[in-house]
Amino acid sequence: MEEAIVNQATARVVVETRESSTWITLDGDIDVSLAPELAAAVGQAETAALPTLVDGRRIAFMDSSGIALLARLASRTPAPLRVVDPPEVVRFLLEVTRIGDMVEIISGDDDDDGPTAA
Repeated sequence: MEEAIVNQATARVVVETRESSTWITLDGDIDVSLAPELAAAVGQAETAALPTLVDGRRIAFMDSSGIALLARLASRTPAPLRVVDPPEVVRFLLEVTRIGDMVEIISGDDDDDGPTAA
């Protein structure tokens, strides 16, 4: 089941719950303007109670709202949070906030069951 929470010119959040995992795809500028949508994505992942993966391949920019999303997901989902191919800006934020200690960074090639959202 796929649900596009927001689709704007600059950003998109898509949550897809599958049989064995929840995928959250972030696209564009992930900032404070998306705070309600990011909170909704966390809620959906919590409700699904499945391992959660965040597809970060198309993130152009991320502020503290996006990092807060990752921290909440890492602490509220049943398995370690996995982040797929985050760009350098996200890796930097994960490192300086030490939230990177709570997540697993993986390559999109490591998971054959990647997101289907375009």
